[in-house]
Amino acid sequence: MDEYKKVTQIVVRKSIDAHDSLSIGKAYSYLGDYYGSKFISDSAYTFYSMAERIYLRLKENTKIAKTILNKSILQLNEKDYVGSEKSAFEALKFLKKTNDDELIYEANNILGIIYNELNEYEKSIEFHNNALRVVDNGNLNPEFQSRATSLNNIGLIYQNRHNYKMSIDYFEKALKQKDLFYQKPFLYVALIDNLAYSKFKIGDNSQLPGLFYKALKIRDSLKIIPGVINSKLNLSEYFAYRNDSSLAIKYANESYFLAKSNKLPKDVLLSLKQLTKLKPKSTGLYSQEYIRISDSLQLAERQIRNKLGRIEYETDQLVTEKANLVEQRKTLIYIALGIILIGVFIFVIRFQAAKNRELRLVQEQQAANEEIYRLMITQQDKVEETRQAEKRRIAQEIHDGVLGKLFGTRMHLGLLNDKEGNDAKMERVVYIDELKTLEQELREISHDLNSEKQAVANNFVQMVMHFIDTQRTVCKAEITITMDKTIEWTAVDSLAKINLYRILQEAFQNVNKHAQANQVNIVFDKLEGLVRLVIQDDGVGFNYTKKKKGIGMLNMRSRISSSGGSMDVITGLGQGTLLEFTLPMEDVVV
Repeated sequence: MDEYKKVTQIVVRKSIDAHDSLSIGKAYSYLGDYYGSKFISDSAYTFYSMAERIYLRLKENTKIAKTILNKSILQLNEKDYVGSEKSAFEALKFLKKTNDDELIYEANNILGIIYNELNEYEKSIEFHNNALRVVDNGNLNPEFQSRATSLNNIGLIYQNRHNYKMSIDYFEKALKQKDLFYQKPFLYVALIDNLAYSKFKIGDNSQLPGLFYKALKIRDSLKIIPGVINSKLNLSEYFAYRNDSSLAIKYANESYFLAKSNKLPKDVLLSLKQLTKLKPKSTGLYSQEYIRISDSLQLAERQIRNKLGRIEYETDQLVTEKANLVEQRKTLIYIALGIILIGVFIFVIRFQAAKNRELRLVQEQQAANEEIYRLMITQQDKVEETRQAEKRRIAQEIHDGVLGKLFGTRMHLGLLNDKEGNDAKMERVVYIDELKTLEQELREISHDLNSEKQAVANNFVQMVMHFIDTQRTVCKAEITITMDKTIEWTAVDSLAKINLYRILQEAFQNVNKHAQANQVNIVFDKLEGLVRLVIQDDGVGFNYTKKKKGIGMLNMRSRISSSGGSMDVITGLGQGTLLEFTLPMEDVVV
């Protein structure tokens, strides 16, 4: 072991020379492990603290947590339960940033042991159950026998609460773990001894003292001195209960001398306590020694706890001083950054205000366009009334004028069939000219009707084109529009045209606000008895299935539905957006 210390010290020197911080931290951790194995807690704690400072600087969260857990174990061994608890929770804080189930298990296990020592049994069970849930994740090495360890710890809690039947259940579950004896014999023999003690406490002597002897034999063969002492004390208590005082005193004496020869003061105290019960006449002698050892043990523990606290305080002071220097250095940077951020903030506010003004102007322009369109629709309705009146007038003109002339001409031509000669030919020529005149009148009437129909249809088209021209002045994207000239807009219901126009407005409002598009394509066409409007952009798109539908999308769907049409949306993140609106029109010529 001393060779291990020498090699580690060489690694520290080499790492310092190479300015290899990570290796320095590891070497300090190794020295902490060395002094911990030698039960020199203050030195171990110092080196773990030095390693922790380096890992904190390197932001090595897993190594930080491991080092803090090592400190927590040292504090637990020295009965500094408050300090140990604090360290374990601090380690868990760093472990939240990692996926290291082994260390998470260890932290919960330590907290369970701490709360058991503090007689906070419910909390202790809670943390041991947390540890078992980590085991259930299946990421721990089975050779560690973590499940058996936690089951044993929970069994000990119930044993401390004198619920021996429940403790037996947990000990027996732990003993059923596969390969326990071969992988962790220390735990196996502890479980045998614990099971035997709980059975003894409920009066189940069917396997006693056999289980006690079995545990003692295994511990003796493995040279587990504290375990041998514990087994002998349990045998002493068992035989005292069976009124076999000679064996009870024998095992108590053996545990006392074994603890004393191995300098294990805690076990010496337990042995003296048992001897006091077995040999009342020697109570005074044992009590004096018990008090002397207890006082010296408490003093040593207090000194160690104070020393650990002092190390922690000095470490914190060094960290604080360094942090203050760093803070002083950062102050100017923060001030500069603050000025820059204020400037950026003012710029963003002004830019956003300008953007909002621009959007308000666009909205006002759209509202004005909509009002203009309403007026045009009203005007169109009046034109339609005038057109219908004109149709009736033309129909009357055709009936009373053209048809009358046609009838007269037909009658005269019929009478000329019975005549011959030049006079008849001249009369036929006259009537043929009359027919030509009638043909020209009909052509003019037809032309007038067609021109009127086209003029009415052009009103909606002109309104749409005017809107697109307006958008080209405010929209950053390039806009193209394709209008199928064969669409008979006069056959489209006025309300449907209003809805199509408003849908176009709403779509462009979304493009201007959200799309970030470079190209927008608008298409009006006919498709299998439908009038179709397609609005497509190459912008950022959105998740249509998950995203909460905005008022604009709901309004567009409502408008097209009110006219008996349908709306389809094809979009995705980074894929642009395609809106398709179809309107079934019975009167549309396809």
